[in-house]
Amino acid sequence: MSMSDPLADMLTRIRNGVKARFDAVDIPLSKLKVGVAKVLKDEGYITDYNIIDQGVQGTLQVNLKYGPNNEMVITGIRRASKPGLRQYKKSQNIPKVMNGLGIGILSTSRGVLTDRQAREMNIGGELLCEVW
Repeated sequence: MSMSDPLADMLTRIRNGVKARFDAVDIPLSKLKVGVAKVLKDEGYITDYNIIDQGVQGTLQVNLKYGPNNEMVITGIRRASKPGLRQYKKSQNIPKVMNGLGIGILSTSRGVLTDRQAREMNIGGELLCEVW
């Protein structure tokens, strides 16, 4: 059976893995998911990600990150644009997540970027998710 929203599945696996205090979660591989994982790593929300080429599709392994007292680094992660209602934002209308404490992840013509990078480059795109 095919999945209607693979990115929401990725975010749910990360959310559940963090709450269960897993070291890593395995996610079916796609280019968009690798882009989101790269942004999460660059912003310090995860420690690392690995691409495992096995089977037909492959697997993306995301290593989760916790603070010094084992507190969660990702306290919230939410899908913004859904298959039934896409949210496209111009560079002037990109919202700040938690007044700048979190990040928004956008899919743009220049790849997957954070909300800050998209504002600096003055390009808009589809607001995929918000992380805080």
